[in-house]
Amino acid sequence: MSVEPRPALTKSAYAYQELRRRILAGELRQGQSISQEQLAVELGVSTTPLREALRRLDAEGLVTIDAHRDARVTELSAEEARSLYEVREQLDPLAARLAATRRTEADTSTIKTALKGLEPLSASADFENLLAHRAFHRSVYTASHNPLLMSLLEGLWDKADRYRQLRLQAGPDSPEDQERVRDEHNAIAEAVIAGDAKAAETAMRKHVRASLGKRAIDALKG
Repeated sequence: MSVEPRPALTKSAYAYQELRRRILAGELRQGQSISQEQLAVELGVSTTPLREALRRLDAEGLVTIDAHRDARVTELSAEEARSLYEVREQLDPLAARLAATRRTEADTSTIKTALKGLEPLSASADFENLLAHRAFHRSVYTASHNPLLMSLLEGLWDKADRYRQLRLQAGPDSPEDQERVRDEHNAIAEAVIAGDAKAAETAMRKHVRASLGKRAIDALKG
């Protein structure tokens, strides 16, 4: 069944957004070949805008295009997971520290709203829960009022979400771990809202070190 492109987007932009969503949601799995002809029919676009979308995803590292222009979803690796974790361990706490000193009333409201809509990510592999988790972290990043830092962290999340999906496929965490994640999110939000930069930085670092992305490294090594 064909899917009609959204009228507000160009066909290339629509194909890019839909392919990106399918990859991050785990609907297209690592190493899976992408049939461009079949996908073009599904999305209701020609192969030309689809190839443009694939080139964008290739540049982001989500898709690999070989010399024969065949495309597949990029494989996950313990090495990349470790690299993502190492960078996030430095940048996320920085964003939280800056947010605690720069947040506005609007930022505080957004953080509170995101926190209320957040279920522990480890409770379900549902893509909506992943989006809610990302929305909470984005609310903290935005409150840092550092556009470059925000851009770097957004790019890292695109890749990191695939590793979170991998970890969650093994099943949900224990009730104790779910409670821990809830407490970590609360601690981050409370520190940022209170303007306690040191506590916000510490809470975020603790959260990143215990993250699903970190544990995905062990899953890939095993």
